[in-house]
Amino acid sequence: MPKLYRVVAASLAVVLAVLMTTGAAVAATQPAPTGKLNLNAASAQQLEELPGVGPKLAARIVEYRQKSGGFKSVQELMNVNGIGEKNFEKIQGFLSLGEASPKANATK
Repeated sequence: MPKLYRVVAASLAVVLAVLMTTGAAVAATQPAPTGKLNLNAASAQQLEELPGVGPKLAARIVEYRQKSGGFKSVQELMNVNGIGEKNFEKIQGFLSLGEASPKANATK
């Protein structure tokens, strides 16, 4: 019986190691944003690169920006439906109001 427990424990350890490795590989497939993204100039596609921002949320950000005449502060992003405190905390470090994004500079 003790041998069976060792086999089960070893099997569980292997399965856990495989799952942890697979999770890291999945997380690595979505590139992290580089540099700061200009919240007042970024396209919806660029906004989708932010953690937790998908196509619908990116479209709402662009729509809010157009209706309000632009963001006066990064914190104003929390006025967009779908951006709560937790989501904002994840992305605020990737945002700016005046600096152009590295991708925008590369295309000029």
